[in-house]
Amino acid sequence: MSNRRVVITGIGVVSPLGSDLKSFWENLVNGKSGIRRITQFDASTIDCQIAGEVADFNPSLYFKNPKDVRRADRFAQFAMASAKLALEDSGLDLEKVDRSRFGVLVGSGIGGLKTLEDQHTVLMNKGASRVSPFMVPMMIVNMGSGLISMEYGLEGPNFSIVTACATAANSIGEAWRMIRYGDADFFLAGGSEAVICPLGIAGFCSMRAMSTRNEEPEKASRPFDRDRDGFVMGEGAGILVLEEYEIAKARGARIYCELAGYGLTSDAYHMTSPRPDGLTVARAMRLALEYAGANVTEVDYINAHATSTVVGDICESNAIKLLAGDHAKNGLLVSSTKSMTGHLLGGAGGVESAVCVLAIKHALVPPTINLDNPDPQCDLDYVPKVAREKGVRLALNNSFGFGGHNATLAFRALR
Repeated sequence: MSNRRVVITGIGVVSPLGSDLKSFWENLVNGKSGIRRITQFDASTIDCQIAGEVADFNPSLYFKNPKDVRRADRFAQFAMASAKLALEDSGLDLEKVDRSRFGVLVGSGIGGLKTLEDQHTVLMNKGASRVSPFMVPMMIVNMGSGLISMEYGLEGPNFSIVTACATAANSIGEAWRMIRYGDADFFLAGGSEAVICPLGIAGFCSMRAMSTRNEEPEKASRPFDRDRDGFVMGEGAGILVLEEYEIAKARGARIYCELAGYGLTSDAYHMTSPRPDGLTVARAMRLALEYAGANVTEVDYINAHATSTVVGDICESNAIKLLAGDHAKNGLLVSSTKSMTGHLLGGAGGVESAVCVLAIKHALVPPTINLDNPDPQCDLDYVPKVAREKGVRLALNNSFGFGGHNATLAFRALR
């Protein structure tokens, strides 16, 4: 069964640019920033006071049981919302599906940090007896995936991956692998994150990883730009419906594209810094192309991991040049949509996979905004400021995580 094809039939996105596909895509291709000053708490004493928050989110719209809303951390609420939106988009009738063949693989880089923070405050101020009995299930990373399976009665493979900011890409990739090898026919796969809270922002600030351009929030996330000063936190979730091709075709599904390849490597280098030579990132991209049976010259678009950090953007640019050679500067488009959404950590690869799928569908590559003065060491075509019309045959999505985790997904127009 190792040659079974896997296609994308549904997309669900909850993001700082909108929580429906139409708004999300329109804001993205129009170069709109979702970065604002933080409203979820008073950030005035923290160096970074800006983030990409999900606005006007009503979790009760996505749960059958209102009690479950109160028992779910914000990251799990985002996961449930994205799963529901993806299922609706796919047109799947679950009454006609073998649910024992339907898996869920939704991860998070950090999980219920806000729950942990809140319950620690309760412990310190009111004592151990007042800590919520739901603290542990609300906090643990796998609960987003678990709640989705319970909500829809999905009895196939169900687990969660944690590879920091590569989480969602690894989740989608491993779901692809399980469908390909016959362990399931359908998957909801992706990632979710919600750590815009004092502890989350303070922790990353202490690493000096975040932008402090607080007076110009919309201009703070600026991948590949000479004046970038760190990433901007985002929150949200991105989940795809993956389906075996013949099953999708037989039910008359609207198929966005094929997920044709998946590559993963380890830097084996440093806890938080990428490997400078870019070799392992280039190899992850090459492995994805090998699975897809594609040549690098077929790649029209790369959605870069590029988070707007000084070192990371250079390393990824070098890796792309190692992979693509002359093609890197001859028709290959690269952009970082984190310039608009911020960095969704464990949810990033899900949202950015959705971007690749939609770029193929609409023949339109979203821009990298705020690219005013390109870093001389970042010398590729990053689609600065304005989206560009281009037929996309093959798109790569890169995701990298602390710990040296590298993952690349290859999405191909259906043929």
